[in-house]
Amino acid sequence: MNIALLGYGKMGKVIERIALERGHTIVFKSNKDTTNIDLSDTDVAIDFSIPDAAVNNISTCFNNNTPVISGTTGWLEDYDSMVALCKQKNSAFIYGSNFSLGVNVFFELNNYLAKMMNNLKQYDINLEEIHHTQKLDAPSGTAITLAEGIINNSDRTTWKLDKKTNNTEIPIVAKRIPDIPGTHIIDYSSDVDSIKIEHIAHNRNGFALGAVIAAEWIIDKKGVFTMKDVLGL
Repeated sequence: MNIALLGYGKMGKVIERIALERGHTIVFKSNKDTTNIDLSDTDVAIDFSIPDAAVNNISTCFNNNTPVISGTTGWLEDYDSMVALCKQKNSAFIYGSNFSLGVNVFFELNNYLAKMMNNLKQYDINLEEIHHTQKLDAPSGTAITLAEGIINNSDRTTWKLDKKTNNTEIPIVAKRIPDIPGTHIIDYSSDVDSIKIEHIAHNRNGFALGAVIAAEWIIDKKGVFTMKDVLGL
């Protein structure tokens, strides 16, 4: 499989290593403008760039008949337009706030727990995420996905960075600490006890492996998918 890496920072380099270990070829890699690149030999593009570059990268790929795996966060106000372009060009697209296989299991666990806790009004909910100091967006895309999972499975209606102002909000605390790949904590607390679920990433390998697996899965497919489709969850 020939892969174009759009975004060649720390994550891009880990994706490259894992893709090569799995027998794939990196035919293009860049941190720069992708408008005029040649993707004729590319089977799939993996985009782990920056928020300001994501839409241009994804558009370029769809316009060149190249499916996209995107793990860039912080650009989702344009997500619907990218889905529309994907369908218009009869291409294929997977966006994930987190491609880690373990995190995607954690997403499902979070949804199920939110359903069970919804009628237990004595419990207050808090969401915390911790990442390295180079992370550009806050809260993390993964934290937003977790909050949306709770909203979709409970009476909560929105999330708010830092302190909540009413009982329908989910407060998200975002911390930036050097050398932390990613930690996410969901905490339900009452006067008598607490229930907590937590995912701790030990390194970037899990994110990169999931992205490469998604790239392998999407070949020869058309449409818009998620990691739930890839993992059969």
